[in-house]
Formats: sequence, structure tokens, C-alpha cells
Amino acid sequence: MTPTDRIIRSRIDSDDARPMLEELDFEYTTRYEDYEGFNKPADAPKEIDLYPPLVFTAPYGEFLLIKRGEETIAGGAFMYLDRQTAEIKRVWTSSAHRRQGLSRRIMGALEEAAAERGYRQIYLTTGPRQPEAKNLYLKLGYTPLFDLNTDPEILGSLPFEKVIAPDNPGPHITGLRNQLRGLAQRRAKTKTARWHPAPAVRLHALSEVPHHA
Repeated sequence: MTPTDRIIRSRIDSDDARPMLEELDFEYTTRYEDYEGFNKPADAPKEIDLYPPLVFTAPYGEFLLIKRGEETIAGGAFMYLDRQTAEIKRVWTSSAHRRQGLSRRIMGALEEAAAERGYRQIYLTTGPRQPEAKNLYLKLGYTPLFDLNTDPEILGSLPFEKVIAPDNPGPHITGLRNQLRGLAQRRAKTKTARWHPAPAVRLHALSEVPHHA
């Protein structure tokens, strides 16, 4: 980050977000063009098109960008997963601005925004061919919900979870307009379940597994 960098609230379908979406789409396509481990249905949309812009807006979601002058250099978003959990998506740093701590900065901003919104924890996934993302989440204190010793190519998606505000009960939505919008967001998220199923393993379940000496 430089003194001129600023974090802004935006929309994923805005002009400011276009560089982010174009580069993410290129990375998803090139890294996974010959990968068949995700087991997606044949009619599944491209990853970059999976979620409508609505889910990354208030009251349940958020979309943040880091701007350096007029240039978009990093970004990320979260959406509703369940009553206490936000799911982070679309974390990105421009290929021309990496190794400057921007991924950490946008993740910190997303965690802070999710906590302010009332979420207790964050869930996210990354792909088996994104080791830099996996290492980032481990360094940021996220718990892997998979065996780190297993070949990521076999696992497919790599899920993580982190408690960010233990006393938060979940978002409290007030006002009829926000409640209706929130309902629309939850319904939109539910429609994607055929392509992006609900998490099979969660942090609270792992913590309940007995440990043997």
C-alpha cells in the first residue's frame, strides 16, 4: 500500500471492477483449462459468471476495491453463506502490483466489513492450482477444512474458515427495503447451489471431533 491508495465500496458490475474481472477470468481459464477435478455439471456457468452482482451488495454482501489514483489494483467481495457466516469471493491483486501486501490489505478490509455487518465467521475456498492463495489464507489464520498433506489436485476446491468476531450473532437486517433485498440475495445464492453446493465440512464440526493422545 502507498499513501495514495484508497479502499472504496463499489459494485462488481461497475467500470472500476472491469480490470479485476477480466484478469480473474483469464487466470481461472488458463490455470484450470485442463483440470477436471471440480465435478461441475455440464451446464455450469463460468466461475466468473456464477454469482449475480446482487449478492455482493448490502445488506448481506460487500464489494471492495483498492484504487491507486484512478487505477484499480486489488479487490474482493463477500456474500451471505448462512446466518453467521460470510463467504469471501473474488480476492484479486493486479498482476502488475503483486508482492506489495495488497492481498493482506483487502482481506483485512473484508474481514472488518464482515464483522461490522454482524457476521461471526468467514468461509472461503481456493483452487488446487492457486498455491499463493492457499499460503495467504494459512498465514492469515484461516483453518484449512481439508488435509494439507493430500495432493490438492485430488481434493479440488480447498475450503478454509476463520472466526472473526466470536460474539457476533449474525447480521441484523432492519427496514422493509433491506429485508426484501436480503431475501432476494439469499434466494439468488440458493439458486447457485446446483453448481456450488453448501460446504460439506465446517469449522465447528472439526472442533467437535475428539482428539486422541
